[in-house]
Amino acid sequence: MAFLIFAAGLVLYVRSPLQPVVFSVPVSAGLSGDFAANERLAAVTTYLQNIGMGPEDIVKGPAGDFYTGYQDGRIVSFVVHGGQVVGATAKAFVNIGGRPLGMQFDGGGNLIVADAFKGLLSVSPSGEITTLVDYADDPSLRFIDDVDVAEDGTIWFSDVSTRFGLHDYIFDLVEASATGRLLSYIPTTGQTKVHLQGLYFANGVALGPDDNWVLVNETGASRVGRLWLKGPKAGVSDVFIEGLPGMPDNISFNGVDTFWVAMPALRSKEIDALASYPFIRKLLGGLPAELLVPADHYGFVVGLGLDGSVKFNLQSGAGIYHTVTSVNEYDGHIWLGSLAMSAVAVLPLPRTMEQRQPVN
Repeated sequence: MAFLIFAAGLVLYVRSPLQPVVFSVPVSAGLSGDFAANERLAAVTTYLQNIGMGPEDIVKGPAGDFYTGYQDGRIVSFVVHGGQVVGATAKAFVNIGGRPLGMQFDGGGNLIVADAFKGLLSVSPSGEITTLVDYADDPSLRFIDDVDVAEDGTIWFSDVSTRFGLHDYIFDLVEASATGRLLSYIPTTGQTKVHLQGLYFANGVALGPDDNWVLVNETGASRVGRLWLKGPKAGVSDVFIEGLPGMPDNISFNGVDTFWVAMPALRSKEIDALASYPFIRKLLGGLPAELLVPADHYGFVVGLGLDGSVKFNLQSGAGIYHTVTSVNEYDGHIWLGSLAMSAVAVLPLPRTMEQRQPVN
């Protein structure tokens, strides 16, 4: 028996692609205080049921139509009026042949797409696809995830890992080697530049007011980092918020006073428990990646103020809409995307934390 156990462990060790390191588990109060558990997210309304799996991100186009992208590479448009989708289905826009994740329109009406398999893409209003940043041209790029566009046209985007791609993303979280990066691309010159590196699963990207700074989510570290772009702090990076009880995915700015952060899962107790045991995590890397993905049907969204304070806390354990990967605010409503759902969801803009406080 001992020999069989040893042999099995040896097989897992040899097969494992992981190079795990010891990491510090983020300190968090869990679902308490500003993040107290609630069921406010259970009030969502869902649309576009069963026309595609995994509408990761939802953006509003310059002509007013909304867009989302699916697992099979399709990007579709749909019409919204008063927070409701008009019609029972969506209109085909383009199939990019990859996996569209974060999306944002540039000043010329082109849809900029972070594609997990194809790279950084630009889709013209007529559906013509142009590759801006190709994985083939830079082997260090493995998993472009989210994107935002500055007023001057600069495209900011994240690369989750230099080690793993979308299909085995869980290995990056288990390994904890923190090889994620924040990059920019200048369309007029074709120049790509790395601004931040050493990020633990770099994910959501959002520019702040007047493009003074840019935020980037670190899913594995449960924090949001900030890079200052203008003023006396230009080039300085700091922490916008840390100690989140969940693992942040995409982030968006409503253009005025709120950053919306989607958290598709609570922190993995299993991974955190093995933070000081890289050898055990090395063995886990010998298993198929899909076996390591936790089954988490929790819905979790937070809204942050310009100072990083928590303004909105929306959760649900009921499973009505879960694994939320994006939150975007338009016209008094927030629109939710998810990797695990076959529908988009919407909720009227809720009251802030301060508005919910009882009056004495």
